[in-house]
Amino acid sequence: MAIKFQYNKTSLQDLNKQLKVRVRALPTIKNKESALRSEVKKAKTDADSFDRKLEQQIKEYEYMQRLWGEFDTNLIAIKDVELSMKKIAGVKTPILERIVLDVKPYSLFNSPGWIQKGITILETIATTAIEREFFNRKMMLLDYARKKTTQKVNLYEKIQIPGYEEAILKIKRFLEDEENLSKSSQKIVKTRQQVEEEMA
Repeated sequence: MAIKFQYNKTSLQDLNKQLKVRVRALPTIKNKESALRSEVKKAKTDADSFDRKLEQQIKEYEYMQRLWGEFDTNLIAIKDVELSMKKIAGVKTPILERIVLDVKPYSLFNSPGWIQKGITILETIATTAIEREFFNRKMMLLDYARKKTTQKVNLYEKIQIPGYEEAILKIKRFLEDEENLSKSSQKIVKTRQQVEEEMA
């Protein structure tokens, strides 16, 4: 990215301000990136843990697979998933507060005896599945924010800061050359005047 500037003191001051802003912001952005990186890792660990837990729960109840054909799927439903928000390294992140499942009334006398246990099993599996999905989404959200932050760190570190430094150096050299030329031309004019005075 080419930095636009003019060869004058005003432009030099503007570039110095821009450089200072970026140099001051860089450590904060790096800290944000590392905080997000650790949060992504934590969310991935949680998501993997819920993956394993869900797999284990499903395997645990495989022996009941034939009975699930008799189960009324309308008995249990997800009513609500309550979330709150928390800022992690400046990024709004969801926090899973509560999962509300809705169990419809059913007849204990007209239903098979295992239905109550079936409902409890489904509540457990549904809760684990929702938690797994939640942590996968949270991980994706945090990873997206981390990538954006990494891009900003790279932009500042590799492009903008060196670009501003180079532009400042060019302006300083130009102004020094201009000053040297001005002094040289003044000397030449002064020498000519002395020579003309001596001849007259």
